[in-house]
Amino acid sequence: MTQLETSCELVSAKSDRKLPVSVIVPVRNEAKNLPRCLLALKDVGEVIVIDSQSSDETVEIARSHGAQVMQFHYRGGWPKKRQWAMDTLSFAHDWILLLDADEILTPELAGEIRSAIKNPSFNAYSIQLRTKFLSRTLRHGDVGLWKTSLFRQGRAHYECRLQDQDASMADMEVHEHVVVQGATGKLLHPLIHHNVESLSHYIRKHDEYSNWESRVLLQRSDAQRNNSHELPPSLTGSQAQRRRWLKRKLFAVPGSPILLFLYRYVFRFGFLDGVPGLLYAGFQAVQMFHTKAKIYELRRKSEEQQVRS
Repeated sequence: MTQLETSCELVSAKSDRKLPVSVIVPVRNEAKNLPRCLLALKDVGEVIVIDSQSSDETVEIARSHGAQVMQFHYRGGWPKKRQWAMDTLSFAHDWILLLDADEILTPELAGEIRSAIKNPSFNAYSIQLRTKFLSRTLRHGDVGLWKTSLFRQGRAHYECRLQDQDASMADMEVHEHVVVQGATGKLLHPLIHHNVESLSHYIRKHDEYSNWESRVLLQRSDAQRNNSHELPPSLTGSQAQRRRWLKRKLFAVPGSPILLFLYRYVFRFGFLDGVPGLLYAGFQAVQMFHTKAKIYELRRKSEEQQVRS
């Protein structure tokens, strides 16, 4: 065997060891989180970072880890960042994995994914997030979320819950969910979610989220309620559907932010997670309060415009 043939075999063997998925990582000024995320993706077949004109070292960090970098220019409306990437880009692999910059792919989950994508019975998989908040893993307070983060190309898309959007509501999907054609399975190993870079960053991000959510919850037209592309609220459906059903009911109750805090911190034992558990439950309740206040503000503006017209 020649030296060239030996070299080619080594390259082929190394390629075979790569996890055959294409990872999409949407970012904006994520220089602190991104290195940890990309380091865990060093054995993945393709990594594409979708940037929104970051002003820090995000792009340089992504390229230094061998990731492809694409720029997304949001001008309002739909699609937002992840769906735009799914609609626009060409991918090297049949399976797509969606990760945020503050999420970590563990070796155990990577190994499970390698086996799962060989199963022809499923077109997607939901993965649980194990949330770390202020350096502590939260194990209580109903924090565990499941996301459909892994799916076959062309077999999944994001629901559009609001067509009329602008940059004040974030340039990527907030609480929209992936809708799958075909069966969805669940993986056993979680993603590690480092939920907060700093409390200031957390507050700014969730201010955008409450801008979006207040608009979604306020909409009332029949066309929007009967949107066939939207995941319907259902008490007997998936976790996302149950949470959506409960949220609609809870928002109609006076004092619901206080009830949410008590539910997370007391009845779901959030106090067992110490000070981080207290702060997390408090911030969740505050975000609900902000959303309800913005709904009130939007209604007042609408009424004033009707009076003037």
